[in-house]
Amino acid sequence: MRRSKRLIWYVRPYWPQLAASVGVLSLVGLLEAFRLALVGPIFDRVLKPETPGRSMPLVTIPHTGYTIYLENLVPSHFHNPWTVVAFALVVSMVLKGIFEYAGTYLVNYAGFGVVTDLRNEVYGSVLRRSAAFFQKHPTGTLVSAIINDIDKVQFAISSVLAEFLKQLFVFLFTVALVISVGGKLAWVLLLFVPVIVASSRRIGQQVRRTTRRGQDKLAEIQNILHETVTGHRIVKAFSMELWETARFRMAARRLFRANMRSVAALALSSPLMDLLGAVAIALLLLLGRDRINHGLLTMGRFMTFIVATMSLYQPVRKFAGFYNSFQQALGASESVFRYTEAQDEVAERADAYTLPGFHDSIRFENVHFTYGGEEARDVLRGINLEVKAGEVLAIVGGSGAGKSTLVNLIPRFFDCTQGRILVDGFDVRNLSLASLRWQIGMVAQETVLFNDSVRNNIAYGQPDVSQAEVEKAARAALAHDFIQRMPEGYETIIGERGFRLSGGERQRLSIARALMKNAPVLIMDEATSALDSESEALVQAALQNLMVGRTVFVIAHRLSTVRRATRIIVLDDGVVAEQGTHEELLARQGIYRRLCELQFAAGPDANGHDENMTSAQMEGGGI
Repeated sequence: MRRSKRLIWYVRPYWPQLAASVGVLSLVGLLEAFRLALVGPIFDRVLKPETPGRSMPLVTIPHTGYTIYLENLVPSHFHNPWTVVAFALVVSMVLKGIFEYAGTYLVNYAGFGVVTDLRNEVYGSVLRRSAAFFQKHPTGTLVSAIINDIDKVQFAISSVLAEFLKQLFVFLFTVALVISVGGKLAWVLLLFVPVIVASSRRIGQQVRRTTRRGQDKLAEIQNILHETVTGHRIVKAFSMELWETARFRMAARRLFRANMRSVAALALSSPLMDLLGAVAIALLLLLGRDRINHGLLTMGRFMTFIVATMSLYQPVRKFAGFYNSFQQALGASESVFRYTEAQDEVAERADAYTLPGFHDSIRFENVHFTYGGEEARDVLRGINLEVKAGEVLAIVGGSGAGKSTLVNLIPRFFDCTQGRILVDGFDVRNLSLASLRWQIGMVAQETVLFNDSVRNNIAYGQPDVSQAEVEKAARAALAHDFIQRMPEGYETIIGERGFRLSGGERQRLSIARALMKNAPVLIMDEATSALDSESEALVQAALQNLMVGRTVFVIAHRLSTVRRATRIIVLDDGVVAEQGTHEELLARQGIYRRLCELQFAAGPDANGHDENMTSAQMEGGGI
């Protein structure tokens, strides 16, 4: 019920269209019942012209004795029974077609509007989540919720809702016709109502459960697809095509079984309705024959009653399908609302301050950070650190020491679990996320570019900047020359994640983007570790241009990239084990010197960087 109320809440902006559609589709139901009522005059007058009198009764309103005559509903110059019925039939069908078109359009306008708003909210909600959220939810699962699950909701509240309203009013007016024409015979139909309601409810519950399972299995397939497509090079390098294909087929088989369970539940409703309908009609024929023989019903009125009763079968049969579709939508909406209702670990306060700019320092005060979950572990413990404006701080340490976590706390990708981080004296948790993050530029090892033009990637977040400013940033990043050699220059589409470019070219575009943002604080996380010597030289030169006049946090495994830092801190097991300049740390004979010796002893790395230097060279600052 709570999910239903949530969906109804999204309908509120579109209530005028829905209200209008209800009115219009009610006329469709009335005209459909009117068309059925014409069966009586056709059998009693049109097909029996010898019948005395001119009156053509349609229905008699129960308990009032008031009878509606067909001849009173058509222009007076129609006298012949055939012309009266023909005119009424044609006009009613024309009007029914017009009203049905208008009603269907209005319902779908509201339905698609609701789903568009819902999809926009889910996307916006997901995009605002913290980094921890994306670590817990695979990409394929999120894509499945935004696309497939919402498609289920869209189908239910647009196409299905339009048909449901139409069939509902057809059902109501046809029931009124059956009662007015059949009298006591109509009460026989009440015997079947409890059976229909109970069976439909049971089937609907089964459909809802199986639909949720099916959507989960579909999300599993999308996860596999996303992983193998984005990681296709690794798959090929390890010759794992057959294994990944087998994994995909197993997931597809699980989806197949889940879908077939849903189909089995859905398919049961149709033959059940058929059986109940056949029993009802057979019983009515038996009772109706007796009433005709005793002169209580004319053939025309009984035929109207039978045709109207049989017409009830179609909407009743569809109601089971509508119910199942709405159950599918509710099942699919569970995961959708799970994302919108989830409490984010990084939330912006309602009274958050706007950081006007960065001028003074960034200070860590007794900062602790623990990754949650079943295997919670402390990543950072008791970090106390102050970085002044204009300082270049290098962060080194072994794998898993907490380097990336430390810098990710500054823009609040995560929140520290204890202590606080101050930017110019403001606790970052009291600042608006937009104003905080606009002060920070990032260049990471894994360069993220978009399937868009070079220009739009450089000017990301600033679509209105001039071409001259974009080119200035590209020149400073040493990217202008290779951009000019591209087929369409700055308008060249670079492909998903920039895979049409080399690693060095992608990294220089990332640097140009950071230059374009012109943030006073810069975070560089392994910005050159995956590059060859030539690309690294170009990127290092571009990074020097980027670092000028900024407060910089540099993370690097290869120590040669941090030798020009104002200060170096060494993280070990989540604490600041050492800090100082390159020369000071070498002289202490501690962790930093051991890291240097281990790296230099390894000789040239995979990219051809030869850092095999003597202790004397290290002592002299040759890194």
